[in-house]
Amino acid sequence: MSDRVEFAVMNGLGNKILVVDMRGRTDRVTPAAAIALAADPATAFDQIMAIHDPKLDGTDAYIDILNCDGSKAQACGNGTRCVVQALAAETGRKSFTFQTIAGILNAVEHVDGTISVDMGKPVFAWDKIPLSEEFHDTSRIELQIGPIDAPILHSPSAMSMGNPHAVFWVDRDPMSFDLERFGPLLENHPIFPEKANITLAQVTSKTTMITRTWERGAGLTLACGSAACAAGVSAARTGRTERKVTITVASSPNRGTLTIDWRADDKVVMTGPAEWEWSGTVDPATGDWERDESGQAEAATP
Repeated sequence: MSDRVEFAVMNGLGNKILVVDMRGRTDRVTPAAAIALAADPATAFDQIMAIHDPKLDGTDAYIDILNCDGSKAQACGNGTRCVVQALAAETGRKSFTFQTIAGILNAVEHVDGTISVDMGKPVFAWDKIPLSEEFHDTSRIELQIGPIDAPILHSPSAMSMGNPHAVFWVDRDPMSFDLERFGPLLENHPIFPEKANITLAQVTSKTTMITRTWERGAGLTLACGSAACAAGVSAARTGRTERKVTITVASSPNRGTLTIDWRADDKVVMTGPAEWEWSGTVDPATGDWERDESGQAEAATP
């Protein structure tokens, strides 16, 4: 078995994604390799999407997802769109079914190049999100940052999109908050036994929102697809918006948008772009990589 496999540096609305082709192999991308790749400015990423041979009949691949700290992630909508674009370019196909830790995901690439991913059904039960305390209504839980009589952030909506989310409602641009300071405190708050993705959401109309996210295991990222899904669902659930919204991701380049549709069948469909940047080969055990460039490889050892 060769030490190296093909990989691509991609992004979904700026969310930095490494798509690693592990098909035909029995090993996995190691946490050490993920940490080494994340530490190198050339390959720094938010999530690795490792494509493995399918484990279930009727699926096209098993997707193993890693955060930049080497931990496992259950879901990554922006990363799934990148996988779809990569496989569509390779095979000419437009629709795919993937297995992940979070379950089965169906995805399709449209004529205009945008990609829709069926992210599954949201989960609201406190012990399934999970939370460490019982809440009858998780659309508004008791959690705040700042002085008790004048909190900066408070009363988030909590839910799971295959991974835990807390959505804080704000009345101004999410970029105006010091999320880099508050994010780690909230991600690791004892109320979230498996940590949580933390999103600031500003509702601007019944069909539009602006969001910014601190990702569990990744920190501040330019975009987070599952967080956009959680924000869209939570906004509709609390009566702030309709069930289909366009979300402007405040931290993405040019403030790119995602469409979130919480359908009548309870499934959440996210539609947005994916972009290829460059390709190379990588050792999934160590993170050593080479870049393909005009027929010449640029070597690096993270």
